[in-house]
Amino acid sequence: MPIIKETERVSARIPHNVYEKLIEAAETIGATLNQFLVQSALEKADRILENERVIKMSKRDAKVFFDALEDPPPVNKKLLDSIKEYQEAFPNAEIRRTQQKT
Repeated sequence: MPIIKETERVSARIPHNVYEKLIEAAETIGATLNQFLVQSALEKADRILENERVIKMSKRDAKVFFDALEDPPPVNKKLLDSIKEYQEAFPNAEIRRTQQKT
């Protein structure tokens, strides 16, 4: 049975003035430097990932988006030209065909 590591080590070299500031901040909240660094990095990672995964829209934008999903506009020349341009730019990409409402 393979052994699975439950923790990993991260190290970084930083200027002394940065180290001192991090120590001061950690002590201010009663944490060790390691606890402070891990928690701070995790909070930053969560914010970055949320910004990448969540689409934020105004109510008006959301209405336009969902209306278009529920009742998409008919295929027109501009869309067909865009599809052709995409296929030329990405010849190996799989295109999902959708049926038009009749």
